Amino acid sequence: MNRVILIGRLTRDPELRYTPANSVPVATFTVAVDRPFLNQKGEREADFIRIVAWRKLAETCANNLKKGRQVAVSGRLQVRSYDTPEGQRRSITEVVADEVKFLDRPRNAGSEPDFDSIDMDMDFDGGEQHEDIGGNEVPF
Repeated sequence: MNRVILIGRLTRDPELRYTPANSVPVATFTVAVDRPFLNQKGEREADFIRIVAWRKLAETCANNLKKGRQVAVSGRLQVRSYDTPEGQRRSITEVVADEVKFLDRPRNAGSEPDFDSIDMDMDFDGGEQHEDIGGNEVPF
C-alpha cells in the first residue's frame, strides 16, 4: 500500500503547466510540514514536500491556493529519476495528490470565492466530485 496524508502550508504559489503532448494540466507546489518534535534548541523543524496534482485538481489548486495557505493533501509517494543537461543522474521524491483540502480561508476573502460552498474532494483521474460528509457524520 502506498498512501500519504500531509497537513502543511504552501511555501509559494502553485505553478500550473500543461503537458506538451495532450495539454493535460499539472500543478506543482511545495508544502511545509511541521515535524512532531522540537530540536535541541527547542524549535520546531519542518520538511518541505513537493506535491504534484493533475487535471481538474491541478487547475483548482492553481486558481485557489496561494503561499501560506494551509492544506491537507492525500495521495501516493512517487520516486523518479532524470538526467540533467550536464549528464548527472538525479532522483526526486514527491507526492502525487488525488485529494487536496483547503483548511483555512483566504486572507482577502472579498476577492476569492467562499470556500464553504465549494467541495474540494476531487479524484486523480478526472476531477469527479464526491459527497462531502459533515463533521457530525463520521463514516466509521
